[in-house]
Amino acid sequence: MADHVLVTGGAGYIGSHACKVLKAAGFVPVAFDNLSTGWSEAVRYGPLAQGDLMDRASIDAAFAQYKPVAVMHFAALSLVGVSMKDPGTYWRVNVNGSLNLIEATVAAGCRNFVFSSTCATYGDQDGVILDEDTPQRPINAYGASKRAIEEMLANFGAAYDLNHVIFRYFNVAGADPDGEIGEQHEPETHLIPLMLEAIEGKRPALTVFGTDYDTPDGTCIRDYVHVMDLAEAHVLGLKHLLAGKGNGVYCLGTGKGFSVREVIEQSRVVTNREVPVVMGDRRAGDAVALVSGSARAVRELGWQPTRSTLPTMITDAWRWSQAHPFKE
Repeated sequence: MADHVLVTGGAGYIGSHACKVLKAAGFVPVAFDNLSTGWSEAVRYGPLAQGDLMDRASIDAAFAQYKPVAVMHFAALSLVGVSMKDPGTYWRVNVNGSLNLIEATVAAGCRNFVFSSTCATYGDQDGVILDEDTPQRPINAYGASKRAIEEMLANFGAAYDLNHVIFRYFNVAGADPDGEIGEQHEPETHLIPLMLEAIEGKRPALTVFGTDYDTPDGTCIRDYVHVMDLAEAHVLGLKHLLAGKGNGVYCLGTGKGFSVREVIEQSRVVTNREVPVVMGDRRAGDAVALVSGSARAVRELGWQPTRSTLPTMITDAWRWSQAHPFKE
């Protein structure tokens, strides 16, 4: 019988893609989700255990029913701007929810934990390629809450032999190339889907925040990873733990990044449509360039981000956006 893996946030964008890759790798993904931002229609690769990380009893029930060999933890509040305005909610939900999950994991005798962290733990360290040894200096409650969970895992690892792999990354883009699942957020805040919505007339235009940055074309540079490459990294991390190879922290990125204008131009090429654009002022706190390397993940996990090119990410996202099988 195939081993079960408990995937928190398994009905969400990244979590559902991870479930697809887990199933392909021979596991049974159990999506643990309260469906506050996830979609039940995205749970198609294993069972849905509807529950909430703030409700310890629902976590314990999922462990008792499915007896997972590992946890893959994606569920979190993740809007940076909101976390600046309402830090208490982010600390309460992300940190307390994760503590409930980690304690339930240990209590159930499960000893393998893959955590989806964020490069937001590094804060505003502009113009350098971030790696696992870069000092963590988060500047918002979202990044700070994720760093706290990383520290929590280190503590529980030392006390209870909880084996763990941590992944840090910036922007995730693209969609399942088979068209089964894709990116859907309410509200949408990510550049590529916002741009595609503008192309399709679902919003008046895409706003570009700042055109006078110290970059080749004046717009911010950000790193992007294809959601399927990201999901595959998490499964490689899981296999690393199950093989007894020890704990690890891994950054996932291209090491290059793309400017906003580059993303817009590539979208025009892929869709053969012009992108309605409005030029706006800079947003407070936006860094010039945020880029992450992934040399350690390539070396130690054998990760190969084959889909993380701008044409591929936009093409897959465009295909999903046009089909949107469960968008309203």
